[in-house]
Amino acid sequence: MSIKMKKNEEIYDVSAELEREFGPKGSETRKQAEDKAWEEYNAQILLDARKNAGLTQQELAERIGTDKGYVSRVERGLIIPSVSTLYRIAAAMGLTVELRPA
Repeated sequence: MSIKMKKNEEIYDVSAELEREFGPKGSETRKQAEDKAWEEYNAQILLDARKNAGLTQQELAERIGTDKGYVSRVERGLIIPSVSTLYRIAAAMGLTVELRPA
């Protein structure tokens, strides 16, 4: 659903669009889409962090004891690193992982 504003401007109902595309909240399809979105978001955070640390994929891979292909797959969201590997990745970039109450 969209509402006409000015010429060539529209406001979209994001909730309706998400429901149309991925199903209602709580559905299995919606949950899978949300999980995939979080995976891609976290992959982008790791990619940005590596670049901010001034490291190449090869340098990061060497620091965590893996190969460049693994780092590439993590950054593209194709695989999810284990918790221990995530901690190694963060440490290799001079970062820490912090868990706080919401």
